[in-house]
Amino acid sequence: MNDETKKYLVILGAVLVQLCLGAIYAWSVFVNPLKAEPFELSTTQTQAIFSVGLATFALVMIFAGKWQDRIGPRKVAMAGGLLLGLGYIFAGMSNGSFPQLALFIGIIGGAGIGLGYVCPIAAGVKWFPDKKGLISGIAVAGFGGGAWIFSQIGSSFISSYGVLKAFLYLGIIFASVAFVGGFLLENPPKQNKNGAKKAESKSTDYAWKEMIGTRKFWLLWIMFTFAAMAGLMVIGILKPFGIFAGLSAAAAGSAVGILAIFNAAGRITWGVVSDKIGRTKSMFMMFLLQGMMMLFLVNMGKSALLLAVAAAWVGFNFGGNFALFPSATADFFGTKNMGINYALVFTSYGVAGIIGPILSGKVFDITGSYLYAFIPAGIVCLIAAGLSWFAKK
Repeated sequence: MNDETKKYLVILGAVLVQLCLGAIYAWSVFVNPLKAEPFELSTTQTQAIFSVGLATFALVMIFAGKWQDRIGPRKVAMAGGLLLGLGYIFAGMSNGSFPQLALFIGIIGGAGIGLGYVCPIAAGVKWFPDKKGLISGIAVAGFGGGAWIFSQIGSSFISSYGVLKAFLYLGIIFASVAFVGGFLLENPPKQNKNGAKKAESKSTDYAWKEMIGTRKFWLLWIMFTFAAMAGLMVIGILKPFGIFAGLSAAAAGSAVGILAIFNAAGRITWGVVSDKIGRTKSMFMMFLLQGMMMLFLVNMGKSALLLAVAAAWVGFNFGGNFALFPSATADFFGTKNMGINYALVFTSYGVAGIIGPILSGKVFDITGSYLYAFIPAGIVCLIAAGLSWFAKK
């Protein structure tokens, strides 16, 4: 098989893997069923499961990045797909208690996502070094698209079989599809026809210890934390927020699907935009737009149309993070150690995954409103927009 064919199979594999990993963003469809009998979890507990999954995802990705830099993306991605599937299968065989779901979906499933996530991105930018934004966007668009696909499938499974059987059947799908996608991933030859050698010569390849000593690393880390916190907060409670505001379950659930579609679209669009105008200018625009929406969001839940607009807006800008930050990491620190370097930048996402969803759940449990969660999230997005001007290449 020639290199031209291989590089497009790598992109196909990347999308298949990310489709399954992105199911974590469909979590809000499980929230109300888990709050109902016989499970009776609190809002905080449902968001804590989501947060444990996100934090485990980010922490395991450090190990996965280093491992895939050493042995290549294929085995690591395949292992991640199997582990993700097993986590959901075990959850489907449990009694649905909070500790069990936190272990199986949060820790085991989150670890599977962490193993698989960086592999498609690292492989893609090595095959297409002159189109980092576009390829990062395509590679992670599957993650956003997976949220829409599996929010629909998950809702259908819940209606037909109950929430535990939904976990079981989803786990089987994840293990199968992500395993196949991981098998298609591989690194390019060290000297290939796509200009990788020439492109890499223009930037210094930082080792991770060198990278974390730079101001640019910490600026990226803080900006990613602030931007991801807002998006993850909305993703975790979007459907319950719509129902609380007075919408039907169907109308609120459709907003989850809309967010997922625009999440995927934003990854590709912002990736292309950043290739043309630069990463930091794109970040400024994206953070500014997201901050404005978070400040308006609390008043947009009563109308199905307004909630759909808000979901599209939040999803589009949130998705852009996952094209811009890996591309910026490659721009600033080179592609040789992309796996471990981006994994360390991505630990910010784990912090955001703890703060955002748990803050929204706790604020609602205490005050009966999401107001005092959305406003701080909007403010930190605006702060991130200001910080982006200091993160020049």
